[in-house]
Amino acid sequence: MKSGIVAVAGRPNVGKSTLVNALCGEKVAITSKVPATTRRRIFGVANGPDYQLALVDLPGFQRPLDPLTERMQKTVDASFEDVDAVLLVVDARERIGAGDRFVARRVFALGKPVIIAVNKVDRLKAGHVLSQMKAASELGDFHALHPVSAKTKDGVGELRDDLVFLLPEGPAYFERGQTTDLTVEERVAEVIREKALHLTREEVPHAVTVAVEELGEKVVRAILYVETESQKGILVGKRGAMVREIGTRARPEVEALVGHPIFLELVVKVKPKWRHDPLMLERLGL
Repeated sequence: MKSGIVAVAGRPNVGKSTLVNALCGEKVAITSKVPATTRRRIFGVANGPDYQLALVDLPGFQRPLDPLTERMQKTVDASFEDVDAVLLVVDARERIGAGDRFVARRVFALGKPVIIAVNKVDRLKAGHVLSQMKAASELGDFHALHPVSAKTKDGVGELRDDLVFLLPEGPAYFERGQTTDLTVEERVAEVIREKALHLTREEVPHAVTVAVEELGEKVVRAILYVETESQKGILVGKRGAMVREIGTRARPEVEALVGHPIFLELVVKVKPKWRHDPLMLERLGL
């Protein structure tokens, strides 16, 4: 039995969460086009007949702007302490630049094996992919370099095999069949937040968070917190249209998580400067 922990690192929005989902074979982390969608450390677990690969999906490296992003960066820093390897993800559709080099310096300084994934290669010309792979190869002394598409799963199997190769022998960290360390409540809250991110524009995404208040047999009740009345107005929408649409999109995934049909009740509340409130951040597990 081979088992171990691999940290997934990279700039915000390079597709780390989508890649973790692809490697695990199911959705364990929410995704969106909004940078810094991932706010907490999430374990995604890929189980094989003779291995267990635990992937640590991390917030992207960033300069802290408030207590929330400061906590997110501390989570990133602390998560590298006990890993067996690192998966460094870069975006094939963007120039590999200073931000990638900053993350790479931190990663390669750990002295752990590093595999680089050049993500989002789907629909790109071969010449462009080769150019990006050459640029990625200059980031550090890597173990392997993989062009992949987390979206289409192209190259994901080969990447998984290479990650498993680096794992030491040892017992499983998680029960067989378990694919994440998040509780059902946390996964439900994240699904609702994902749908809110998909439906709202720049003013709302970074200011919205979700807390599940009730997880019953028939009713799931969750509160969407924002920081201003104008943000609340956007999330509620005209005659409640927006919050209803969030619920409509979230309910099938929530029902799959709880295992039965439910009534999903969503309430939008204003919590001024919640991103600066240590007690609120603790309550949210951030």
